[in-house]
Amino acid sequence: MRRAELKKMDLDRLWTLHVEISDVLKEKICQQKQRLVDRLDRLEHPLSGRRPYPRVSPKYRNPDDPAETWAGRGKCPRWLAKQLESGRRMDEFRI
Repeated sequence: MRRAELKKMDLDRLWTLHVEISDVLKEKICQQKQRLVDRLDRLEHPLSGRRPYPRVSPKYRNPDDPAETWAGRGKCPRWLAKQLESGRRMDEFRI
């Protein structure tokens, strides 16, 4: 609507137009707010997270400290690396 058309309108029609515009704005703001809340929720709780891995049983045990074990995954523990450097074999530590 052009400014000239608005100037020609009487006060009652302008007020009615104001109320209609306010209602439409409120509705659009609520829709936009809900979309933003949904997006924020997806950011805080992503749908595709890491899958849970099953617990792996230990395969190797430290003979000096039986509480120290290793499942054979990831980086080799220090106690095992030290034993291997001294000439021992992996099979000696199998459970």
